[in-house]
Amino acid sequence: MTDHRADQGTGPDSGLPAMRKSLLGQLELDMRLMGMVGAFIAIALAFNFFTEGRFITPRNTFNLTVQTVSVAIMATGMVFVIVTRHIDLSVGAVLAIASAMGAMMQARWLPQVIGLDYGNPMIAPLAILTCLAVGTLIGAFNGWLIGYQGIPAFIVTLGGLLIWRYVGWYVTDGQTIAPLDKTYLVLGGAEGTLGVTLSWIVGALAVAASVYALYNARKAKKNHGFPTKPLWAEFTVGGLIVAVILGYVATLNAYDIPTGKLRRMFEARGEVLPDGYTEAYGLPVSVIVLIVVAIAMTMLAKKTRLGKYIFATGGNPDAAELSGINTKLLTVKIFALMGFLCGLSAVIASARLASHANDIGTLDELRVIAAAVIGGTALSGGIGTIHGAILGALIMQSLQSGMAMVGVDAPLQNIVVGSVLVIAVWIDIQYRKKLGIKV
Repeated sequence: MTDHRADQGTGPDSGLPAMRKSLLGQLELDMRLMGMVGAFIAIALAFNFFTEGRFITPRNTFNLTVQTVSVAIMATGMVFVIVTRHIDLSVGAVLAIASAMGAMMQARWLPQVIGLDYGNPMIAPLAILTCLAVGTLIGAFNGWLIGYQGIPAFIVTLGGLLIWRYVGWYVTDGQTIAPLDKTYLVLGGAEGTLGVTLSWIVGALAVAASVYALYNARKAKKNHGFPTKPLWAEFTVGGLIVAVILGYVATLNAYDIPTGKLRRMFEARGEVLPDGYTEAYGLPVSVIVLIVVAIAMTMLAKKTRLGKYIFATGGNPDAAELSGINTKLLTVKIFALMGFLCGLSAVIASARLASHANDIGTLDELRVIAAAVIGGTALSGGIGTIHGAILGALIMQSLQSGMAMVGVDAPLQNIVVGSVLVIAVWIDIQYRKKLGIKV
């Protein structure tokens, strides 16, 4: 009679490593993703030590989050661009021209040409639509040059990097444009938050959605006859997700609005701030926007024909074209989507800064590409995840924020970030070789 205990990792000869492997196997965790999470935790703990406990605080968590959003949104689009074996070096410049057009629309053109007074409810929507339209049109134009005219993406977007930022400079006459509409500023961070109660409601909804997604995935596996995780593994993964969501919400709800700002808020309403009154920020609206974008891009990648075409084209462009996929039109769609996300990021970035400055988005193209690559998007094409790119953006921003808090000079910060990018790509190559994936 054959003894199967060794295969199960529970026999006397299996040893502790085999047991650990068995446990991890049952959890079905993405080890590359877990490595990124571990790296992020290590970075946070290291900077928390060197800053004497100032890095892991509600205030810094809030600031780190809102600073990450604009790059993370663009990184989700960069995943599709790189997956199809292209590159976009113009995202920072497209963000700049979109921001310039949106700022001029609300601070100059709408008030002076059309006569809409500052604070008019139509100003913010029109400015946002302007940013989105400008970004989408430029992205589609880039895609047309690449797909239908056969110009390499590197050249087209390198030219865009040099062109669009300075077109924005001429649009604004080199001036910083301010003030921006108060409703528009809601999308930036500190000026637009949900407060404690609504943040807990959003957190509870996120928990419910996560638990339902796990349940639905398990049910789908059973219905199709695929093996499922043990119940303890499902509850462990679910518990971790719930803990992260509720912990994040609790952390932001612990960040109180400064008394001076509270006093000004009460005075604007014609009220007096009561003694001892406190109020917390809660979740920023910009984070909600990022969550919506992440869900939409993930669904696009996994559940739609366009997403399947994107990854099929990245895996083998020639085979995709022979199978009937219009790869030229697909290129236009991908770059138009990238431009749309640049326009959305322009709204987030300018609203966070409460103005348009000519240096907005500088070096964002490098941060966005680095976030996508660190997040597991293969430069050889065909492989990439949305959640990985967002985590990559968070790691990049954590490095920069932490070094700034420690007092590292700006040149050395860029040296470290560049080194991390090269090391991350090298680790990814070694990981794929170990799995037998061609790189």
